[in-house]
Amino acid sequence: MKGRQRMATRQVQVQRVSVTSPRSFHEVVAALETTIGRPDMKAFAASIAAVRTEAELEAVIHEAIGSSGLMEFMRLDLGEALRKELGAAAPQTVRLLIGNPLVMKQMVKVVPDAGSYAPVTILIEERPDGVHLSYDRMASFLASYGSSEALAIAQDLDSKVEALLAAAAL
Repeated sequence: MKGRQRMATRQVQVQRVSVTSPRSFHEVVAALETTIGRPDMKAFAASIAAVRTEAELEAVIHEAIGSSGLMEFMRLDLGEALRKELGAAAPQTVRLLIGNPLVMKQMVKVVPDAGSYAPVTILIEERPDGVHLSYDRMASFLASYGSSEALAIAQDLDSKVEALLAAAAL
C-alpha cells in the first residue's frame, strides 16, 4: 500500500572474542597502531571521491591500509567522560572503528545489511585483571543471512582482526 512502511526484525546472534593482556593500555594501543593504517580521513575521503576506476580505488585504499590489511576510520575515547567524573584514576577505554573498504564493498555487494556492521569495532579497556581487547565477529553478524560467499569474506576478516588482537596482547 502506498504510504505504508514495512518494518522487519531479524535476530542476530553475536560471538564476542576477548583477549586479556598483561601489557599497559598504552602499549596495547601502540601495538595496534603499528599495523593498522591511520590515514587523514578528510584527505582519504577526497581521494576516494576523486577516483574514476576500480583500479584507482584499490590504489588509494592500499595506500591507506597498514600491514594488517586494515585501517582506522575513527577513534572514540570512551574513557574521557569517565575521567571527567573520576579523574586520572578512571580506567582508559577506547573504541576503534577499523576495516578495509574493499572488504566492506565485497560483503555489501552480497549482503547489503553487512554495511550495518562494517567497519568493525575493537574495544580496548583497562580492567583490574589487565587490558581487555574485544571484538564481535563479523561472521556471527552475517551468519543469519544465509550467504556462504559473505560468510567466507567475513571469516577472513575475523581471522585478520583476531590475529591483530592476539599480537597486540603479547
